[in-house]
Amino acid sequence: MDPNYSGSPTATFTFIRHGESTDNLRNVWAGWQDSPLSNHGMNQAKALGVSFSNTPLLAIHASPLKRAQWTAQALRDAQKEPQPPLTTSPLLREQYFGVAEGKPWVYEMEPGVTLEEYYARGVYPVLTGRSQKFPEAESLDDLARRAEQAINGLVMPYVWQAARAGEKGIHVAIVSHGLCISELLPALLSKDASGAHPKHKYKGLLNTAWTRVTVDVKGSVEGKSMEFSDSNPPPLVVRVTDFNSHEHLDRVARQKGGIGSAEFDPKQQSIQAFFGGAAAPTEEGRSVSNALDEGNINTQ
Repeated sequence: MDPNYSGSPTATFTFIRHGESTDNLRNVWAGWQDSPLSNHGMNQAKALGVSFSNTPLLAIHASPLKRAQWTAQALRDAQKEPQPPLTTSPLLREQYFGVAEGKPWVYEMEPGVTLEEYYARGVYPVLTGRSQKFPEAESLDDLARRAEQAINGLVMPYVWQAARAGEKGIHVAIVSHGLCISELLPALLSKDASGAHPKHKYKGLLNTAWTRVTVDVKGSVEGKSMEFSDSNPPPLVVRVTDFNSHEHLDRVARQKGGIGSAEFDPKQQSIQAFFGGAAAPTEEGRSVSNALDEGNINTQ
């Protein structure tokens, strides 16, 4: 679906994964480690911005980590005047991997080798349980609790404010990370009047791919304010309308040569996007390292 989609819900929230980072090109755990965008990632972010240039955004919220913040800035730069405010929140950071940050990972453990033996080697295998975590790190259950705080503190105030003001059709962008978004989405979808939990199925986001959720307050009418208490809000209809949309990436040129995998230098505004280096992606927007991290791991 085109990003210029506009319906009549109370609010629309578009969740965007950051562009390709330099750590996406390495087989390492990269949560709070603050790796910048690669040149290719910056070109992805710029293409994202262009694709949203005719989609007015009320506000943009982003993780403070460079890869998300730079992507959010590219999105904002492409917005027409007056450009929306861009604010950052640590609640939108990626899952924290503790002592494993920046360390290599392996997808499958060798028979007979314990986790402790892997740790002694400086290698951190993929953990499949939602409650499992590396020393000093967050588990997926921990991340889910943080995501719920983000939805309650950053997202839902827009819904209630719009309903009380009789507004419809406001649109807010959230720029975050693959695993964090996979927890933000069910936290928001659980607000639906049905009370059903959508499970943890929204995984595998490509770099700068976006997922859209509409939230409608039942009984709300444009131009007519609603009165309700914080303790007794009206029921909601919450729906995913688009998942992992990435048509804008068709505009991002990829050529071999190594420049694309280098760290983006904001002083080099005229640099062309080239992709190369040791780790070639399997498809646009997904490098070898994140073909697994936001795709098929931690699914229990």
